[in-house]
Amino acid sequence: MGPPKNAVRSISQEAFDEVVKENMDDLGMDPTEALQDAIQTLTLQGVDLSGIVTCVPGEGSVKDNPVIHCLDRLNQLNAGPSNQIDNETVELLNKLTELCNSEGSGNAAIASRNGGVEIICSICSKVQKGCEHAIVSALKALAFLIHDLQSRETFRASDGPKLVVGIITDGFENIDILSSGFAVIDAAATGNEVLKELFVELKIEELILRVLSVKREAGIQSVYDAIRVLLTPDDNRVLASQVFGYARKFAKIGIARALVDSIRAGLSSSSLVSASIALKAVAVNDEICTSISENGGVDAVLICIDDSSEQGNKTVAKVCCSLLCKLAGSDANKTTIVEKKGMDRLIKLSARFFDDPSVLQEIMAVISVLSLRSPENAARAIEAGAGELALQAMQKFPAAQQMQKNSCLMIRNLVARNAANRTLLLNSGVEKHIRVAKQNHVSCKEAATDALRDLGLDDYNV
Repeated sequence: MGPPKNAVRSISQEAFDEVVKENMDDLGMDPTEALQDAIQTLTLQGVDLSGIVTCVPGEGSVKDNPVIHCLDRLNQLNAGPSNQIDNETVELLNKLTELCNSEGSGNAAIASRNGGVEIICSICSKVQKGCEHAIVSALKALAFLIHDLQSRETFRASDGPKLVVGIITDGFENIDILSSGFAVIDAAATGNEVLKELFVELKIEELILRVLSVKREAGIQSVYDAIRVLLTPDDNRVLASQVFGYARKFAKIGIARALVDSIRAGLSSSSLVSASIALKAVAVNDEICTSISENGGVDAVLICIDDSSEQGNKTVAKVCCSLLCKLAGSDANKTTIVEKKGMDRLIKLSARFFDDPSVLQEIMAVISVLSLRSPENAARAIEAGAGELALQAMQKFPAAQQMQKNSCLMIRNLVARNAANRTLLLNSGVEKHIRVAKQNHVSCKEAATDALRDLGLDDYNV
């Protein structure tokens, strides 16, 4: 693992306060001016001021900050001889959660910079069985405090992964513990390859499968979020992430199958979107994609696509199309999807949401993958109406860059190995819209050029 890219400079609370004091003593600034100048000057110098308590000298102090006050009192209570968590501790943890949940306040950074992660991990390690409410309060606060590289490193150094996995295991029958515990895993593993690895070493996949199998009806959102995060290569400090191997491990023990069961619940389930995103993260190779289909995954997704059309649910439509696109990467699944009238169902969906290019671009992506290297599927797509979709959408939404790009990619796959489609699309006048997209959007240039070339035009590179 290399050093963090674009590392920023940091400053201690004491050093910041000293800068403010120097502005007053040496430059004769009034307290408010001295504070604002210090903030502006340090920010321009690239200093990260997150977690710094900024208060006007004479009008308050660091100790007056409510976050610092909470942490100081929690630290006092935690240092006591008793392992019992009293009501005051729970109230302080709830107050800390409320403060850190205040958007734009910077309170989470203040708390983590001032020992909040260490204090809460210490509290969690002392809580005895039977004090579920205290555990839940501590985990909820911890999930907010773990928000950046430093707080995640502190969590790791505090043996946080082992601690949280142990709490979830011991409190498995308590839905609130499961929800708040997996929320901590979600927060900790985000952008951190080391913590992902530590959780996998602790066999987190077995715990996830157990939750999905036994507690699926509870619809614990954070479990699905944790799957997604653990399987996302989002740590830019590493050259090669290990998440591909983790995904195969997750699929091997049955998590993919369990996620299909979650998706079968359909739009009535509050976890449908999260479960679909999680399943997409697991589906990393042809074998897994095929097994998902064999376990009814394609059927379940197509039903959700139909239902999203009937109920006008754009979010479900987009997420399920994205998942179907991933599953269609398997040649066997391409055949299955087309045999189940997938092309017709996608075109029907496009008619339902023709006013939204963000939905249309997802539909185009699926049709593009289904038509790749398959002239038969390309012909079926044109029969279903993919040509009209491309022409009308490009004409209606000229400014929608991603949709224009996806349309060019779809057109290319529709005509690359199908001469009949080539003639039909050229006669429809789609060339004009491809050239407009190429001219207006840099992101479309390559895709548009390829589409024009595969349409058989000699001046495709103009």
